[in-house]
Amino acid sequence: MRLFHLNPSSSKPGLQPGFLLTLALYALFILSTLGKLRLLHSNLQLPYITMDAANVLIAIGSLLALSFWIFWLPSGGQLPALAGLHLLITGLIFADLIYFRYFGDFITVPVLLQAGQMESLGGSIAELLRWQDLWLFADWPLMLAAGLWSWRRRSAVKRLASSASHGSFDDSFEIEGRSSYRYGPLPASAAASSAVGRRSRRLLRRFAAGLLVLTLGLSAAVFPIRHASQTWAKNLLENNWWNMSMYNVTGLLAFHAIDAYQYAQTAIGKGRELPSERIDEIRQWFAERESKTSGTDALFGRYKDSNIIVVQGEAFMNFFVGKKLNGQSLTPNLDKLMEDSLYFDNFYHQTGQGRTSDADFSANASLHPLPSGSVFIRHAENVFHTMPSILKQQGYAANAYHAYDGSFWNRNRMYKEMGYDRFYAEHDFEIDERLGWSLGDRSFLNQSVGFMEQTSQPFYSFLITLSSHHPYNLNLEEEDRIDLGEFQDSTFGNYLQSMHYLDSALGDMVNRLKEDGLWEKTIFVFYGDHDYSLNESAAVSRLLGGEVSAFDYERMMAQVPLLIHLPDGAMAGTYENPGGQLDLMPTLLPLLGIDTADYFFMGSNLLDRSADKNRLVVLRSGAFTDGTIYYTPSADGVFENGICYDLATGQQTDVNKARAGYAEAVNRLAISDDIITRDLIPVLQQN
Repeated sequence: MRLFHLNPSSSKPGLQPGFLLTLALYALFILSTLGKLRLLHSNLQLPYITMDAANVLIAIGSLLALSFWIFWLPSGGQLPALAGLHLLITGLIFADLIYFRYFGDFITVPVLLQAGQMESLGGSIAELLRWQDLWLFADWPLMLAAGLWSWRRRSAVKRLASSASHGSFDDSFEIEGRSSYRYGPLPASAAASSAVGRRSRRLLRRFAAGLLVLTLGLSAAVFPIRHASQTWAKNLLENNWWNMSMYNVTGLLAFHAIDAYQYAQTAIGKGRELPSERIDEIRQWFAERESKTSGTDALFGRYKDSNIIVVQGEAFMNFFVGKKLNGQSLTPNLDKLMEDSLYFDNFYHQTGQGRTSDADFSANASLHPLPSGSVFIRHAENVFHTMPSILKQQGYAANAYHAYDGSFWNRNRMYKEMGYDRFYAEHDFEIDERLGWSLGDRSFLNQSVGFMEQTSQPFYSFLITLSSHHPYNLNLEEEDRIDLGEFQDSTFGNYLQSMHYLDSALGDMVNRLKEDGLWEKTIFVFYGDHDYSLNESAAVSRLLGGEVSAFDYERMMAQVPLLIHLPDGAMAGTYENPGGQLDLMPTLLPLLGIDTADYFFMGSNLLDRSADKNRLVVLRSGAFTDGTIYYTPSADGVFENGICYDLATGQQTDVNKARAGYAEAVNRLAISDDIITRDLIPVLQQN
């Protein structure tokens, strides 16, 4: 007689070798993913954000809660499922890392809704890759080897089982604890009872293991987060925290889970009415703001029926305007325009994750963008008070111009909702000067003026340039180049080169407007949309000829130019009072004789000096300035951990000087978010 017992230990009480293998690979999965999360964290380099024991515990708990279901699968499906989950999490960490390098933020559900745009960002993404990122994938060969070994092992066992099933035996044998065979058939009832018993025990063991992992995971993740949200991180889940502050409490995986939950809540609750008390609070805020900023504007109505041309410059910042490099002016045309224009050199972009679309929205709707995603994509169907819709009521033609795919940032739909008569997109232009992403700015601006010549006056034209988009590697003609000197062949040098090119294109545009006779009938506006997404403080210091402090650089990254040229060249000069993109529409409309009191704008008139004492420029991150101090919030969300700077000295000062401004900044962002996410404009208009 022969005894076949392919897995002797399986006949004894205890864990099966197959289950032990699953546990070993599961432990490897946990440890490997923790290492990747730590690698991501080390790349953030944000103050007051640490990966301490509590964060590690939350990370482990999140991983357990995310993967408990692996144990509920049949043994043959556990390893492939674990490998698939590991692949997805690695991809998420890598995507967050690259996204953070460009946007200083993490990917959210609304951003994923914009994933179709990622194809256009290929060049920018390539610029953001680092060799050390390969560490994120260092464990893949090991995981692959483990998977192949497991697959070969299972195949061998199946072959033995198949061979054994054709043999003659006088006793039982077991293969990996799965099947028993005897010489001669067992009684049917006994065989069925034995099979059901084994299957029940395996199911019970898998269910208990998965339930235990889930319980441990939720306990390790939920309780620390809940404790933080009830103590030092109060209202974590209720307020629109900066994503980095949320991450500081929750860790990456729990952050994404909470983000998905909050997005679902927003989507489900969008149609729900806010409590009447909250609506009254919002109405009261606007009423009080109007009473504080209702000074007499000497220019009110002076330029009635003038055309308005607004050019939004891609990544055009303020720190290099008027500067020279190797004896060459970086912005000669803008410098010349400043001589008979209003120039605001303390002007801030107020964008969030929506970047260019956020700048567009802020300037044309005077509301803060969302903390997550783009209003253009998430709330295109809402009712907003916008520049084109208001001007159309005054008899204006309103057109938008951007030589790129009209679906990018959902512009095709959003511009219709905003009230534009026509959106001139890429297919409307002759691509006779391809630079960067699409048509070069020189040809784009020139062709756009051609379209304006055929438009009835008065008109509102909103133009968005594109050539100076990251990664700034334009193949320019020799006549458009400047000597970059030490910055030659560097990303920073390429950036300066692309800004110089855009400045030249603006100069050509202004010359054509003058030749066509439109210049004297037009209010011309140029502003930058957002920062350049580079960390080049050392290069900026060399360009400016002096050491730039960490605070100075942070503030520079928030500042963009604003130039307003009036038809008669009035009010020319450089203005120091702070402003932001939300202030553009409340500044321009009064020039045309349009009272803004009936509209729900969060910005203010930059030319109304009576409003200066109440002026507060709030950034989407929660940073703000009133012209005397600048407060930058801490990534952990604690007010006292933020830093308050005295703008007169550039030095830190008592943070409590910023307490009132901080409360107002938080309030403004919350009001704007309520207006957008609840589509409140129609409600607020009701008496």
